[in-house]
Amino acid sequence: MIPLAGPSITQREIDYVTDAVTNAWYGNANVYHARFESAFAAYVGRKYAIALPSATSGIHLSLLALGVGPGDEVIIPDSTWIASAAPIRYVGATPVFVDVDDATWCIRPDAFESAITNRTKAVILVDLYGSMPAMDELLASASTHGISVIEDAAEAVGSEYCGRLAGGFGHTSVFSFHGSKTLTTGEGGMFVTDCQDLHDRARFLRDHGRRPGDIQFLNSEVAFKYKMSSMQAALGLAQLERIAELVERKREIFSWYADAFRDTDGFVLNAEPAGTRNSYWMSTVVWDRAFAKDKNDVVREMRERGVDVRPFFHPLSSLPAYADAPSTKCARERNRVSYDIGSRAINLPSGFSLTREEADRVCEVLQAVLG
Repeated sequence: MIPLAGPSITQREIDYVTDAVTNAWYGNANVYHARFESAFAAYVGRKYAIALPSATSGIHLSLLALGVGPGDEVIIPDSTWIASAAPIRYVGATPVFVDVDDATWCIRPDAFESAITNRTKAVILVDLYGSMPAMDELLASASTHGISVIEDAAEAVGSEYCGRLAGGFGHTSVFSFHGSKTLTTGEGGMFVTDCQDLHDRARFLRDHGRRPGDIQFLNSEVAFKYKMSSMQAALGLAQLERIAELVERKREIFSWYADAFRDTDGFVLNAEPAGTRNSYWMSTVVWDRAFAKDKNDVVREMRERGVDVRPFFHPLSSLPAYADAPSTKCARERNRVSYDIGSRAINLPSGFSLTREEADRVCEVLQAVLG
């Protein structure tokens, strides 16, 4: 089986984690956290960073720190993983699903603008599969309407928009370090911001509502336990020190697929519009409607032939979990790109162990399955 994803682990990662599990205790318990957070903030060009157990927890803390709650609406692209949207419900707010661009698969500025109401408190901009949305237009519109911006860069470490790295936009940004991600800590995430108030509030909330320096366990609020282990932080630091290499490898893998499909009609891969640089976390292919093949059948048949792929995200508004969401009722008609692309696209094997010969084999199997 050609695997869908997988990390790049070297002796550097092994050495750092071994040191953490040996020495990062007692007074040294947070040494690797501090190093990882400082280095990551510097990398993305932010003032503050907080290591977390997931990007989901980062979005949750972002919403809480921004004061989003019951009665508020949060706009979010329909094409994304549920982790981007679930925290909206955690805080009692209402998700509003809008359509995406047919090239980048990221939130479309006009769709965002048309969904704004007097209850809109925030928008979550998702850098899907490494792509970047039209940040200039989106940020300008959000600013005009006084809407808080959360950038979900979970899948886009190393991507760029007009010379700025993913994670450098919005009031807060979050990353995922899941085992499938370009930079991994097994499970994990990062919250970044330039605002000290947001940073301080998020750091307070992620540690059961304890004030900085508290040693008496006098919790000021009922809050949350969102912390990363020192071993994860050590692994993340080692990966971050190799980030340029990791991103270039992802781009190389994508180039193999681009070459394989170059002279074949009916296939479109991830976009890289002028002014952007895609880190291609997942190489993704959309096939022509003429093939008339359901993506779930394609996934099943490719796995039967030894190639592990996964479906493009189903629109959030199509999920049973959001059957009762107010914006679900009109989403299928309004979010036509999300429903169209989501029905005829898959993620191709993009793990670091992939070889060019395997990439060619993936393309051959896909074409055979599609007939």
